[in-house]
Amino acid sequence: MRDLTGPLVGVSFLGGVGGAIALADAPYPRPGATGARVRTYFRGSRRAARLGATGQAISALSLARLAGTVARRSPRWRPLAVGGGAIAAASLATSAVIATTLTVRDVDDDTALRLSRSAFVAGGPVHGVGFAALTAALVLGGADALPRWLVVTGLVSAACGATSPLCFLWSPAGWLIPAGRVPGLVVAAVAGPLLSAR
Repeated sequence: MRDLTGPLVGVSFLGGVGGAIALADAPYPRPGATGARVRTYFRGSRRAARLGATGQAISALSLARLAGTVARRSPRWRPLAVGGGAIAAASLATSAVIATTLTVRDVDDDTALRLSRSAFVAGGPVHGVGFAALTAALVLGGADALPRWLVVTGLVSAACGATSPLCFLWSPAGWLIPAGRVPGLVVAAVAGPLLSAR
């Protein structure tokens, strides 16, 4: 029976994001938004923010399970899978908790801004580094069984995610976050079931 943990990582995350966008009364506050705008979003679009956080939480649990699967299948890459999976799951769960907190606590603008930035750091660059390591372990450990295009896509995704913290030094590098995450989710969705079937 094929393991569907890999697809669940992406479906839950993207489903949460898509659902939140559809339900929200205002756009999600980007990095650099004011504290007042952050408060307006999380207080005025509670359902949307909580749906997004739920998707993150489910994705985090799925990542932890996927990391265990990769570690068991590829002993050589076990440290990369376990370390990367732990960072990716913990950081995404942290981001989800912070987002949920902003929907239930009436905080001032400065606190809202600080929490929003913490959620971005955890769910963006920090998660990107952990997910990059897990993605690399997944495709390197299964290189003999995966299509070449999938291995290459996984390594490019991992490179983008691993370098995403450059956004702290150069804001346009923020594009490395989705450039690493979206292809990585595709790789997890395809490679996970392929490897489990072998």
